[in-house]
Amino acid sequence: MEVYIDGKFYPKEDAKISVFDHGLLYGDGVFEGIRVYDNCIFRLDEHLERLEDSAKAILLRLPWTREEIALATVESCRRNGIRNGYIRLVVTRGVGDLGLSPSNCKAPSIIIIADTIKLYPPETYTNGMKLITVPTPRTSHAALPPAVKSLNYLNNILAKIEGQLHGYNEVLMLNDQGYIAECSADNFFVVRKGVLYTPAVHAGPLRGITRAVVLEIAAKLGVTVSETNLTRYDAWTADECFLTGSGAEIVPVIEIDGRVIGTGKPGEITGKILKSFRSKVTKEGRIIEAAPAKKAPAAKARKK
Repeated sequence: MEVYIDGKFYPKEDAKISVFDHGLLYGDGVFEGIRVYDNCIFRLDEHLERLEDSAKAILLRLPWTREEIALATVESCRRNGIRNGYIRLVVTRGVGDLGLSPSNCKAPSIIIIADTIKLYPPETYTNGMKLITVPTPRTSHAALPPAVKSLNYLNNILAKIEGQLHGYNEVLMLNDQGYIAECSADNFFVVRKGVLYTPAVHAGPLRGITRAVVLEIAAKLGVTVSETNLTRYDAWTADECFLTGSGAEIVPVIEIDGRVIGTGKPGEITGKILKSFRSKVTKEGRIIEAAPAKKAPAAKARKK
Protein backbone atom coordinates (compact mmCIF):
# COMPACT_ATOMS: atom_id res chain seq x y z
CA MET A 1 0.00 0.00 0.00
CA GLU A 2 1.07 3.57 -0.73
CA VAL A 3 -0.23 6.60 1.16
CA TYR A 4 -0.34 10.08 -0.32
CA ILE A 5 1.10 12.80 1.92
CA ASP A 6 1.68 16.37 0.72
CA GLY A 7 2.35 15.60 -2.91
CA LYS A 8 4.26 12.34 -2.54
CA PHE A 9 3.42 8.66 -2.16
CA TYR A 10 4.99 6.66 0.68
CA PRO A 11 4.93 2.95 1.50
CA LYS A 12 2.47 2.28 4.33
CA GLU A 13 5.24 1.69 6.86
CA ASP A 14 6.89 5.01 5.96
CA ALA A 15 3.71 7.11 5.88
CA LYS A 16 4.27 9.39 8.87
CA ILE A 17 3.44 12.87 10.12
CA SER A 18 5.21 15.06 12.65
CA VAL A 19 4.37 14.65 16.33
CA PHE A 20 3.96 18.45 16.26
CA ASP A 21 1.15 18.32 13.71
CA HIS A 22 -1.89 19.99 15.27
CA GLY A 23 -4.12 17.35 13.74
CA LEU A 24 -2.49 14.91 16.16
CA LEU A 25 -2.02 17.28 19.08
CA TYR A 26 -5.47 18.89 19.06
CA GLY A 27 -7.66 17.13 16.49
CA ASP A 28 -7.36 20.32 14.45
CA GLY A 29 -8.32 19.37 10.93
CA VAL A 30 -11.06 17.94 8.74
CA PHE A 31 -11.64 14.73 6.81
CA GLU A 32 -13.87 12.82 4.41
CA GLY A 33 -14.71 9.13 4.13
CA ILE A 34 -15.43 8.23 0.50
CA ARG A 35 -16.50 4.96 -1.14
CA VAL A 36 -15.32 3.41 -4.40
CA TYR A 37 -17.62 1.08 -6.36
CA ASP A 38 -16.43 -0.68 -9.51
CA ASN A 39 -13.81 2.00 -10.24
CA CYS A 40 -16.25 4.84 -9.51
CA ILE A 41 -15.39 7.20 -6.66
CA PHE A 42 -18.96 7.82 -5.57
CA ARG A 43 -20.04 11.47 -5.35
CA LEU A 44 -16.42 12.65 -5.12
CA ASP A 45 -17.28 16.25 -5.97
CA GLU A 46 -19.89 16.41 -3.20
CA HIS A 47 -17.38 15.03 -0.71
CA LEU A 48 -14.76 17.60 -1.73
CA GLU A 49 -17.31 20.39 -1.48
CA ARG A 50 -18.11 19.29 2.08
CA LEU A 51 -14.38 19.12 2.85
CA GLU A 52 -14.02 22.71 1.66
CA ASP A 53 -17.00 23.82 3.74
CA SER A 54 -15.66 22.11 6.87
CA ALA A 55 -12.24 23.72 6.34
CA LYS A 56 -13.80 27.15 5.82
CA ALA A 57 -15.86 26.77 8.99
CA ILE A 58 -12.71 26.27 11.10
CA LEU A 59 -10.67 28.92 9.20
CA LEU A 60 -8.38 26.32 7.63
CA ARG A 61 -7.27 27.57 4.21
CA LEU A 62 -6.81 24.85 1.60
CA PRO A 63 -3.91 25.69 -0.74
CA TRP A 64 -5.04 23.08 -3.29
CA THR A 65 -7.83 23.36 -5.83
CA ARG A 66 -10.68 20.88 -5.76
CA GLU A 67 -9.41 19.33 -8.99
CA GLU A 68 -5.89 18.89 -7.58
CA ILE A 69 -7.30 17.00 -4.60
CA ALA A 70 -9.53 14.97 -6.93
CA LEU A 71 -6.56 13.96 -9.11
CA ALA A 72 -4.54 12.95 -6.05
CA THR A 73 -7.50 10.88 -4.83
CA VAL A 74 -7.86 9.11 -8.17
CA GLU A 75 -4.13 8.40 -8.32
CA SER A 76 -4.20 7.00 -4.76
CA CYS A 77 -6.87 4.50 -5.83
CA ARG A 78 -5.01 3.63 -9.02
CA ARG A 79 -1.69 3.01 -7.28
CA ASN A 80 -3.31 0.80 -4.66
CA GLY A 81 -5.47 -1.13 -7.11
CA ILE A 82 -8.68 -0.04 -5.41
CA ARG A 83 -11.70 -0.93 -7.56
CA ASN A 84 -14.01 -1.33 -4.59
CA GLY A 85 -12.97 0.22 -1.33
CA TYR A 86 -12.80 3.21 0.95
CA ILE A 87 -10.84 6.47 0.89
CA ARG A 88 -9.89 8.44 3.97
CA LEU A 89 -8.97 11.99 2.95
CA VAL A 90 -7.52 14.06 5.80
CA VAL A 91 -6.39 17.68 5.99
CA THR A 92 -4.61 18.73 9.18
CA ARG A 93 -3.72 22.21 10.37
CA GLY A 94 -0.10 21.18 9.93
CA VAL A 95 3.07 21.36 11.97
CA GLY A 96 3.14 23.93 14.77
CA ASP A 97 4.38 24.04 18.33
CA LEU A 98 2.89 22.89 21.63
CA GLY A 99 0.76 25.99 21.87
CA LEU A 100 -2.92 25.87 21.00
CA SER A 101 -2.81 28.74 18.51
CA PRO A 102 -3.18 27.69 14.85
CA SER A 103 -1.24 30.78 13.79
CA ASN A 104 1.96 28.84 14.54
CA CYS A 105 1.10 26.26 11.87
CA LYS A 106 2.71 27.43 8.64
CA ALA A 107 0.99 25.10 6.14
CA PRO A 108 -1.71 22.42 6.25
CA SER A 109 -0.99 18.81 5.35
CA ILE A 110 -3.08 16.51 3.18
CA ILE A 111 -3.20 12.73 3.59
CA ILE A 112 -5.05 10.28 1.34
CA ILE A 113 -5.44 6.61 2.24
CA ALA A 114 -7.09 4.31 -0.31
CA ASP A 115 -7.89 0.93 1.22
CA THR A 116 -10.83 -1.34 2.03
CA ILE A 117 -13.36 -1.19 4.86
CA LYS A 118 -15.82 -3.51 6.54
CA LEU A 119 -17.86 -1.94 9.32
CA TYR A 120 -20.49 -4.59 9.93
CA PRO A 121 -20.91 -8.33 9.21
CA PRO A 122 -22.68 -9.12 5.89
CA GLU A 123 -25.71 -10.58 7.69
CA THR A 124 -26.39 -7.17 9.25
CA TYR A 125 -27.55 -5.88 5.88
CA THR A 126 -30.00 -8.73 5.32
CA ASN A 127 -31.17 -9.38 8.90
CA GLY A 128 -30.97 -5.88 10.33
CA MET A 129 -29.27 -4.23 13.30
CA LYS A 130 -30.21 -3.55 16.92
CA LEU A 131 -29.57 -0.14 18.50
CA ILE A 132 -29.51 1.33 21.96
CA THR A 133 -29.76 4.98 23.01
CA VAL A 134 -26.71 6.18 24.95
CA PRO A 135 -26.45 8.94 27.57
CA THR A 136 -23.65 10.87 25.83
CA PRO A 137 -25.37 13.72 23.93
CA ARG A 138 -24.31 14.89 20.49
CA THR A 139 -22.10 17.97 20.48
CA SER A 140 -24.23 21.11 20.51
CA HIS A 141 -24.34 23.62 17.66
CA ALA A 142 -23.42 26.17 20.31
CA ALA A 143 -20.07 24.42 20.81
CA LEU A 144 -19.11 23.17 17.35
CA PRO A 145 -21.57 22.75 14.46
CA PRO A 146 -21.89 18.99 13.82
CA ALA A 147 -21.89 19.85 10.10
CA VAL A 148 -18.12 20.32 10.45
CA LYS A 149 -16.54 16.93 9.78
CA SER A 150 -13.56 17.52 12.03
CA LEU A 151 -10.78 15.24 13.22
CA ASN A 152 -12.08 15.44 16.79
CA TYR A 153 -14.50 12.49 17.02
CA LEU A 154 -14.19 11.88 20.77
CA ASN A 155 -17.88 12.73 21.28
CA ASN A 156 -18.82 9.94 18.86
CA ILE A 157 -16.21 7.55 20.21
CA LEU A 158 -17.55 7.86 23.77
CA ALA A 159 -21.03 7.03 22.46
CA LYS A 160 -19.63 4.05 20.54
CA ILE A 161 -17.87 2.78 23.69
CA GLU A 162 -21.08 3.02 25.71
CA GLY A 163 -22.89 0.93 23.11
CA GLN A 164 -20.15 -1.68 22.91
CA LEU A 165 -20.12 -2.05 26.69
CA HIS A 166 -23.72 -3.22 26.37
CA GLY A 167 -23.13 -5.42 23.33
CA TYR A 168 -24.30 -3.04 20.56
CA ASN A 169 -22.33 -2.15 17.42
CA GLU A 170 -24.20 1.11 16.85
CA VAL A 171 -26.12 3.57 19.00
CA LEU A 172 -28.56 6.46 18.92
CA MET A 173 -27.32 9.86 20.13
CA LEU A 174 -29.68 12.60 21.29
CA ASN A 175 -29.02 16.32 21.18
CA ASP A 176 -29.08 18.59 24.21
CA GLN A 177 -32.86 19.02 23.83
CA GLY A 178 -33.54 15.29 23.87
CA TYR A 179 -34.24 14.90 20.15
CA ILE A 180 -32.52 12.26 18.04
CA ALA A 181 -29.43 13.67 16.36
CA GLU A 182 -27.79 10.70 14.65
CA CYS A 183 -25.88 7.51 15.40
CA SER A 184 -22.24 7.43 16.40
CA ALA A 185 -21.15 7.40 12.75
CA ASP A 186 -24.33 7.32 10.67
CA ASN A 187 -27.46 9.30 9.85
CA PHE A 188 -30.81 7.97 11.03
CA PHE A 189 -34.15 7.48 9.23
CA VAL A 190 -37.58 6.16 10.23
CA VAL A 191 -40.63 5.25 8.15
CA ARG A 192 -44.10 5.74 9.59
CA LYS A 193 -47.28 5.18 7.58
CA GLY A 194 -45.39 5.50 4.30
CA VAL A 195 -43.63 8.77 5.20
CA LEU A 196 -39.84 8.94 5.53
CA TYR A 197 -38.58 10.99 8.46
CA THR A 198 -35.04 12.03 9.37
CA PRO A 199 -33.63 14.51 11.92
CA ALA A 200 -33.37 18.03 10.53
CA VAL A 201 -29.83 19.37 10.24
CA HIS A 202 -30.45 21.81 13.11
CA ALA A 203 -31.01 18.79 15.40
CA GLY A 204 -27.35 17.83 15.19
CA PRO A 205 -26.71 15.30 12.42
CA LEU A 206 -23.85 15.50 9.97
CA ARG A 207 -24.94 16.61 6.51
CA GLY A 208 -24.30 13.13 5.18
CA ILE A 209 -23.61 12.48 1.50
CA THR A 210 -25.47 9.17 1.63
CA ARG A 211 -28.25 10.92 3.57
CA ALA A 212 -28.65 13.36 0.67
CA VAL A 213 -28.71 10.50 -1.84
CA VAL A 214 -31.47 8.77 0.12
CA LEU A 215 -33.56 11.95 0.12
CA GLU A 216 -33.13 12.16 -3.66
CA ILE A 217 -34.11 8.51 -4.10
CA ALA A 218 -37.18 8.87 -1.88
CA ALA A 219 -38.39 11.82 -3.95
CA LYS A 220 -38.04 9.81 -7.18
CA LEU A 221 -39.88 6.88 -5.61
CA GLY A 222 -42.74 9.19 -4.66
CA VAL A 223 -42.11 8.74 -0.92
CA THR A 224 -42.99 11.80 1.15
CA VAL A 225 -40.00 13.07 3.14
CA SER A 226 -40.00 15.12 6.34
CA GLU A 227 -36.85 16.57 7.94
CA THR A 228 -37.97 17.30 11.47
CA ASN A 229 -37.34 16.76 15.17
CA LEU A 230 -37.64 13.10 16.16
CA THR A 231 -37.95 11.64 19.65
CA ARG A 232 -37.15 8.15 20.84
CA TYR A 233 -40.90 7.51 20.84
CA ASP A 234 -40.92 8.18 17.10
CA ALA A 235 -38.19 5.60 16.64
CA TRP A 236 -39.79 3.01 18.93
CA THR A 237 -43.13 3.18 17.13
CA ALA A 238 -41.79 3.39 13.56
CA ASP A 239 -42.74 0.88 10.87
CA GLU A 240 -39.17 0.83 9.56
CA CYS A 241 -35.79 2.29 10.52
CA PHE A 242 -32.42 2.39 8.82
CA LEU A 243 -28.99 4.03 9.02
CA THR A 244 -26.96 5.67 6.28
CA GLY A 245 -23.30 6.54 5.89
CA SER A 246 -20.48 6.35 3.37
CA GLY A 247 -18.82 3.55 5.30
CA ALA A 248 -21.99 1.81 6.48
CA GLU A 249 -24.01 2.43 3.28
CA ILE A 250 -27.67 1.63 4.15
CA VAL A 251 -28.32 -0.62 7.16
CA PRO A 252 -31.81 -1.77 8.24
CA VAL A 253 -32.65 -1.45 11.96
CA ILE A 254 -34.96 -4.03 13.54
CA GLU A 255 -34.82 -3.13 17.25
CA ILE A 256 -34.21 0.00 19.33
CA ASP A 257 -33.92 0.02 23.12
CA GLY A 258 -35.52 -3.42 23.25
CA ARG A 259 -38.50 -2.38 21.11
CA VAL A 260 -39.03 -4.39 17.93
CA ILE A 261 -39.34 -2.15 14.89
CA GLY A 262 -42.24 -3.05 12.58
CA THR A 263 -42.23 -6.76 11.81
CA GLY A 264 -38.73 -7.22 13.18
CA LYS A 265 -37.38 -7.54 9.64
CA PRO A 266 -35.98 -4.98 7.13
CA GLY A 267 -38.88 -2.98 5.72
CA GLU A 268 -40.24 -2.61 2.18
CA ILE A 269 -39.37 1.06 1.69
CA THR A 270 -35.89 0.44 3.10
CA GLY A 271 -35.44 -2.32 0.52
CA LYS A 272 -36.55 -0.12 -2.37
CA ILE A 273 -34.20 2.67 -1.32
CA LEU A 274 -31.31 0.24 -0.95
CA LYS A 275 -31.94 -1.23 -4.39
CA SER A 276 -31.97 2.21 -6.00
CA PHE A 277 -28.87 3.25 -4.06
CA ARG A 278 -26.92 0.27 -5.37
CA SER A 279 -27.86 1.18 -8.93
CA LYS A 280 -26.34 4.65 -8.47
CA VAL A 281 -23.01 3.98 -6.82
CA THR A 282 -21.18 2.69 -9.90
CA LYS A 283 -22.34 5.58 -12.09
CA GLU A 284 -22.32 8.83 -10.12
CA GLY A 285 -18.85 10.09 -9.39
CA ARG A 286 -15.30 10.18 -10.71
CA ILE A 287 -14.26 7.16 -12.78
CA ILE A 288 -10.77 5.80 -12.13
CA GLU A 289 -9.23 5.50 -15.59
CA ALA A 290 -6.88 2.60 -16.30
CA ALA A 291 -4.21 4.84 -17.83
CA PRO A 292 -1.90 6.72 -15.44
CA ALA A 293 -2.43 10.43 -14.98
CA LYS A 294 -0.57 12.59 -17.51
CA LYS A 295 0.57 14.95 -14.81
CA ALA A 296 1.39 14.20 -11.19
CA PRO A 297 -1.20 15.63 -8.77
CA ALA A 298 -0.10 19.02 -7.51
CA ALA A 299 0.43 19.66 -3.82
CA LYS A 300 3.01 21.26 -1.64
CA ALA A 301 5.72 18.96 -0.37
CA ARG A 302 5.75 18.60 3.38
CA LYS A 303 8.45 20.33 5.34
CA LYS A 304 10.89 18.23 7.26
